[in-house]
Parts: sequence; C-alpha cells; structure tokens
Amino acid sequence: MTRKERVAIIGVGHVGATSAYALMLRALFSEIVLLDSDAALARAEAADLSDANAMARPARIWSGDYAEAADARIAVVTAGAVTHGAQSRLSVTAESAAIVAPCVEQLMLAGFRGVLLVAANPVDLMAMVAYRASGLPASQVIGTGTLLDSSRLRQTLAALLDVAPDAIEGLVLGEHGDSEVVAYSGVRVGGLTLEAFAAGRAAPDRGLVADQVRDAGYRIVQGKGYTSFGIATAIVRICEAIVRNERTVLPVSTLLRGEYGISDIFMSLPCLIGIDGVAEVLTPALSDDETRDLRASAETLRRSFAAAGLAAGGP
Repeated sequence: MTRKERVAIIGVGHVGATSAYALMLRALFSEIVLLDSDAALARAEAADLSDANAMARPARIWSGDYAEAADARIAVVTAGAVTHGAQSRLSVTAESAAIVAPCVEQLMLAGFRGVLLVAANPVDLMAMVAYRASGLPASQVIGTGTLLDSSRLRQTLAALLDVAPDAIEGLVLGEHGDSEVVAYSGVRVGGLTLEAFAAGRAAPDRGLVADQVRDAGYRIVQGKGYTSFGIATAIVRICEAIVRNERTVLPVSTLLRGEYGISDIFMSLPCLIGIDGVAEVLTPALSDDETRDLRASAETLRRSFAAAGLAAGGP
C-alpha cells in the first residue's frame, strides 16, 4: 500500500469523524485509518463509517495504531483541546500543545514521512508545535489556517452583493482567530474591485463583514457546541490539492520566513499546494493598513505562544 492511498486521522471527535466521512465520500483514499486515545471510540467510528462505505465507493476503514498511520500519505491531526461558547481558540494553547506534541512524536517515531495536516486549535500555534515535534521540512506541515475563514468571507460578500460565492475572490490572512485580517485590497468580483462592482449598489460594510466572518465559528459553537462540517470540508480540500498535485493556491497556515517582515511563526498566507505540501508561499500586494494588521496578528500569536510556556523566534 503506497502512501498516496492511505490517510490517517489522529483524533476522532466531531471534526475527525466528520473529516473521515467526507474523505470517504470523496473517494480520495482507498484506506482510512483512525486513531484516538479512546480506542473504543475509534473502533466504533470506524465500524459506523464502514457501514456507510458499503453504500459508497470501496475503501478500507479501520481503527489502527501509529505504525499503520506512519504509512499514510497524509496524517490529519484533529486531536486537541475543545473551546466552549465564546472562549477564544488561543486560550487553550497550552492544553492543545500537550495533546498535539505527543501525537506527532509517536507518529514520527513510527516512521511517518508524509504531509502533516493540522486542524487542532489554535491551529496556527498547533501547526508550529507539530512542526517542531516532527522534524519534517516546513513545507510538509500545514495548518488548515484561514481557508475556512476565506470561504466564509466569500459567502458573506456573495449574499450582500447577490452573486454566487465562486464569483468572488477574497482572502482572510494571518491568524485563524480574533486577529485575522480581511485583505479587502485583493477582493475581486468577476475581475472587478469591490468598489467597482458595488458602484450603484449598497456597498458592504467592511467592518461588519469582517466581524461576521471572524465570529462565525463562535456563533456555531454557541448553538451546537462545536464546529465540524466547515472545517472537515477544508481538510478535504487541502487533501485533494496534495493527492492530486493540483498546484492550486489556498490560504493555509505555514511557516513564515520573512514575508511582510514576519519570521518563525505559522500563520496563513496564500500557498501553492502540491504533492509534497507547500511548494511556494505567495505575498500578494497588501495595503499599508493590511500589512500593519498582519504583523500585529503575528505578534498576537507570538505572545500567546510565550504565555503558554512555549517560545517563538523571529521579529
């Protein structure tokens, strides 16, 4: 069994189980192995998914161990601390790090050499933790980052402008969290700037849109206790780009090495994604205010890392 045919899901709570289900339906992998500290839960989810798979495309789905996960092309880490209500993602940094680091260490000891996709929150800092624990090249460690936020941005603008979401190009950058930055300077609707398209229409309130996008996850958590479908779909989209070597551009969390004057911290920029992970980090032209806010987002992440007893370098 080659690495391209197997995916490992580490942590089968709401996000992990939903991701496994979505990956099964998309038929990206012929093998899906589930790992969880609760072995009974992993076995039950694998059995339930196998029942569903009997009515879908053939795949082997089972609960396994790190030795089996080591043969995966992609390992998705969803195991981490859970936030409640309006609790910020950054508030569980230390708790999540204590879960993510040992998982990654065990995976690496088993011989994993594929792409590590991190979805545990706070995702930027947990991608940093996973990168340090893995020893993998930075290109092979990816956080789901602001891919979901960017989708929420397009969806929100589309509703206000009465167009389809796929008619809108737009990125949310920086932290997947309260300091995220909506890059309005790069928003395009059918190739037009937001200002040009909105001429003669009621222009969207930029601040209100940014607030709605930023707080979307909190609203979902307050209503149902967790998020799952949106982030699971983001996980599937990144996996697709890797497995199919799409070389598409997605806003994901990656290690910055001087982009916009920011170094040695994971946060989201548009990245060219291919078979081995991040092939290139792109730096679109931003306004002065957006650049300032992006640097402030990096400092927010850096402070939270330090407050959790960790340390991030760079300016």
